[in-house]
Amino acid sequence: MTLPQVSHRRVLTASLVGTAVEFYDFYIYATAASLVFGKLFFPATSASAQLMSAYATFALAFFARPLGAAAFGHFGDRLGRKSTLVASLLLMGGSTVAIAFLPTYAQAGWIAPFLLCVLRFGQGFGLGGEWGGAALLAVENAPPGWRARYGMFPQLGAPVGFIAANGLFLILGLLLTPAQFEAWGWRIPFLLSIVLVGVGLWVRLKISETPAFTQALKEAPPAKAPLAELLRRHPLETIAGAFAVVACFAIFYLSTAFALGYGTTRLGYSRETFLSVQLGAIGFLVAGIVAAGWWSDASSPRRVLITGCAATVVAGFALAPMIGSGSLVLIWAFLSLAMVLMGLVYGPLGAFLPGLFPARVRYTGASVAFNIGGILGGGLAPMVAQALADRGGLVPVGLYLSAAALISLVALACVKRQTV
Repeated sequence: MTLPQVSHRRVLTASLVGTAVEFYDFYIYATAASLVFGKLFFPATSASAQLMSAYATFALAFFARPLGAAAFGHFGDRLGRKSTLVASLLLMGGSTVAIAFLPTYAQAGWIAPFLLCVLRFGQGFGLGGEWGGAALLAVENAPPGWRARYGMFPQLGAPVGFIAANGLFLILGLLLTPAQFEAWGWRIPFLLSIVLVGVGLWVRLKISETPAFTQALKEAPPAKAPLAELLRRHPLETIAGAFAVVACFAIFYLSTAFALGYGTTRLGYSRETFLSVQLGAIGFLVAGIVAAGWWSDASSPRRVLITGCAATVVAGFALAPMIGSGSLVLIWAFLSLAMVLMGLVYGPLGAFLPGLFPARVRYTGASVAFNIGGILGGGLAPMVAQALADRGGLVPVGLYLSAAALISLVALACVKRQTV
């Protein structure tokens, strides 16, 4: 793929790095919640209850994200994309780094989970303004006919962040004993987030405002209350966009956070073994995102999303027999399939969601829709899946995935027009 000019390469790098930080921060939390947070931050009851508590803190950030989307969307639509993206990255990264210094429940009692929840909320609030701004940074700089391919660059931050997080936890697992990892090793990935945040800030401070936002300011003053205007003039697009995202979040967090917790507890695999299997599947996410970007420009983002959601409905029925088979080869095969489908239902979103809204409320609209969809599809997914697995095994978990994809499929059927 040949990029037209140096400034565009810088813009696409800035959009990719930001979402890489986002997924790194979110996934190191998801991994730590699956592996050690239950033991470290909650009173000893049962292993399942501790894991559920850890997953509850994981879900908290998803509820903070729409609030962050509204707040950062407000300033992104009034003041511009660049400065808002810098602020969201600072809040997100600062909250993540601070988690590295938290005391445990044994050291501080109830204060430990309280502080964990506060920082997790800060993570989510900052993340609420991250994806929408990164997507707009890419697509509002795209030449004609390249919108989806530019829009896939923020999406490529997902596998980059996943590989960084997963690979780091794998290395720590190989270098440290379980006791060392539980005592202090888990803090290292949170501390190292400061490196990614620094790179992201350095790149973003060098970019300029997007042409679409500049043109919108020339045509009319910015909206005084972007969220109010969004809900008044574009309620159906916002609702449909939010439900269209459900499949994306569900498939990702069921095949990463939930699968890791289930594989290392119920199936009895070592942490290093299961992380290696997940790492071996992530390349298929990259392939799915790139294929979706090119395919979306050749047809439409909506058509690719519909195809991905329909395939995910079917894939849900394969979850139980493949993950529950006891065969690492079949587990890897399902996770690889899930990552391909994740690429198809995630890759086009960078072009699809901004295309639902005019430039004057686009930051708010894309961010709110994406993050409400995150609550519905991802925030509760590991916790609900764990509860379903405890009561009925993996079959209801697979049905849960199929139902999430069906919801997105119905939402996409209700969306027709794109504004850019």
